[in-house]
Amino acid sequence: MSILAAVAVPHPPIIMPEVGHGEEKKIQKTIDAYREVMRRAAALKPDTVVVISPHSTMYADYFHISPGKQAKGDFGSFGAPQVQLAVQYDEQFAQTLGDACMEEDIPAGPMGDRQPNLDHGTLIPLRYLSEQMDLPPVVRIGLSGLPARMHYRLGQHIRETAEKLGRNVLLVASGDLSHKLKADGPYGFAAQGPAFDALATKALGEGDFLSLLDVDPGLADGAAECGLRSYWIMAGALDRTAVETELLSYEGPFGVGYGVAWIHPTGTDASRNLGDQLEEVTEKKIRGIRNNEDDFVKLARLSLETYVETHVRQPVPDGLPAELTEKRSGAFVSIHKDGALRGCIGTFLPTQQCLAEEIARNAVSAGLQDPRFDSVTAEELPYLVYNVDVLSTPEPIDSPKELDVKKYGVIVQNGDRRGLLLPDLDGVDTVQQQIAIARRKANIGDRERVNLWRFTVERHH
Repeated sequence: MSILAAVAVPHPPIIMPEVGHGEEKKIQKTIDAYREVMRRAAALKPDTVVVISPHSTMYADYFHISPGKQAKGDFGSFGAPQVQLAVQYDEQFAQTLGDACMEEDIPAGPMGDRQPNLDHGTLIPLRYLSEQMDLPPVVRIGLSGLPARMHYRLGQHIRETAEKLGRNVLLVASGDLSHKLKADGPYGFAAQGPAFDALATKALGEGDFLSLLDVDPGLADGAAECGLRSYWIMAGALDRTAVETELLSYEGPFGVGYGVAWIHPTGTDASRNLGDQLEEVTEKKIRGIRNNEDDFVKLARLSLETYVETHVRQPVPDGLPAELTEKRSGAFVSIHKDGALRGCIGTFLPTQQCLAEEIARNAVSAGLQDPRFDSVTAEELPYLVYNVDVLSTPEPIDSPKELDVKKYGVIVQNGDRRGLLLPDLDGVDTVQQQIAIARRKANIGDRERVNLWRFTVERHH
């Protein structure tokens, strides 16, 4: 069997005694569990160790596979430069994996190596493994901002590469859980923190990888986790594989969740085709959203789909309500894919003959002209979700005290520079944040005077 075992392990630098100086004893259960899973792993005598690390080179749209013959690293960034480790890379594995991915149009390979030294997400697991055996060659892979299904496919290619080369592989899914467990922790507290950790540890302990692949993006983002994408790749490497799983420990005394899990393949299991199941779940969710679209959202979606597929703007359809055909208003169209923003363009005052034309034009602009993103492709259309915000006429205000981030959007203006921020956005909790973001969007400095307007929105999901 090409994947001998997988381990899900954290990487807190404080776990190293040279860094913790005694504080590591507060996570002794994690240390003991770490040693146990690495003892089990070493007993299997892997030919190659594939480490998935959130702290290796990371790109939004590319999986970086570390190139070269060897690499080394130390804990100098954490006050312990004397703690060092050097490894040999499995060059053939890395090259074969990258080639296979590119043949299937999965963006992965050695380009853009910004961090040749080993990161602590790689060093800590290998340090514990080195206590149990002489380290075999290593493959180090970074994460990306791509969706779960792409991470899963990369995992499948890891296993296929191992089978092609005859390698018995230990896969290390390096990653901490939530960083938001305690108010007095380094990252503060959020309710999503313990909720995410409860879900993730249950899934790891039970081998329920589909729950990890289908995590609500808002839950994961709010928890400020860093290991989820490593688990997605691990799940792909174990596609259609029966596994025995054990959660050996979970702790979070410093406000960050540390989970240690052992995953041991026991044979084939066609029912664990989790990538296919994820596609089915996603398609079902999209169908549910489509079935509940109102006229505003449906108009936005059909306008973009028509233009992408035909390069012709769709005329305003017949049968729309008077609110769309007789009213003029500014409107924003936001497009999301896999829980992440894919485009957002709007107008704060009307520019078209009616609201329907405003929405239709802004939908096409959001998909094709948002400078932050590439143009939407026809292949993406089935995965897109749309929101439409219809704006009230902005009214001038004298003071930020007249704002409410949940109720009002804000416009800031200095001369011909103008920035707008919609109300009730995730992560924008104070008026000060709202104004600061609007200033940045308009390239207006913090000390420059601005005129303020507020507006409300009618939100259509």
